[in-house]
Amino acid sequence: MEADSIVPIIGAVGLVSLALSWHRRAGNSAKLAQFGWILVGLYFFSSAWDYQEKGDLVLTVMSLLALPITLGIAIWENNAKDNRTRNALNWARGAMAYAGGPYLLISHVPWLNVIAIWFVASQVALFYRISGTGDIHLGETWVETSAGKVTWDDWDGNRWFSSETIGEFPFQTELVMADGSFIGINFVLACTALQSMVIFIGAIAVLDLDWRRRIRAILFTIPVIHILNVFRNVGLIWMHQTYTTWSFYGMSVFEFGHNYAARFVSLFAMFFMALIMFEILPELHRHIVRLLKPLGLMQPKKKI
Repeated sequence: MEADSIVPIIGAVGLVSLALSWHRRAGNSAKLAQFGWILVGLYFFSSAWDYQEKGDLVLTVMSLLALPITLGIAIWENNAKDNRTRNALNWARGAMAYAGGPYLLISHVPWLNVIAIWFVASQVALFYRISGTGDIHLGETWVETSAGKVTWDDWDGNRWFSSETIGEFPFQTELVMADGSFIGINFVLACTALQSMVIFIGAIAVLDLDWRRRIRAILFTIPVIHILNVFRNVGLIWMHQTYTTWSFYGMSVFEFGHNYAARFVSLFAMFFMALIMFEILPELHRHIVRLLKPLGLMQPKKKI
């Protein structure tokens, strides 16, 4: 079995272990959780070299830090004694499992990957047309394989799980003008904001509180993230088609907007939504603060 197909299996086993340890949190499931944390750390750590080759310093550093962080949590799992720490670690197990699990499933199952791309890309194109900005449509969907680039219709690989696809974005859907001309932008899974959505879904779904509060919180966050992401993509396409000669240190307006400006705005929006969630769900805030205690971050000041 090739290494590219082993890595997602390692991640899947790790996430399943964390999910089982969360469901068995009332008993002694620390060993199972430790096993899961280590495998999840290895899964993210293995991505560092791919990001390094692409020159993405931020994601390279984050991926390298994943393994020591999960190793630290694994050790903490065995040493946690007080209830607040135990509850926070139990929540972290479930949040990681039920955020990482769905994303891992969608990213490694071709059918789910492509459907997610089509779902969001079609809405971006529709909004672009309705707003009068331009007449764009979805073009061909391509698959990056070891043998070269082929269309989705011509691809004869396994569409439920495949190790034949390569690259960071193995599935790409073109955006084209009404006359069929290319605009130079392909829609990929990372453009769907799925990562942001599953983080909030996982973090909220495993909180030990009334299910109605969890549903309300999820219904508040997911539509907002989706709408903001549609606006983000429309804005990037508009800038790409409008400022065709703009350049900054060799970057086009799309490259600068996509890699820097939009990423900064997205992080700010995530931070703002997290603050709102802390007000709606103080339990979420309490767990995060407790998990950050070893780093000395967000800790309440001690009264003298």
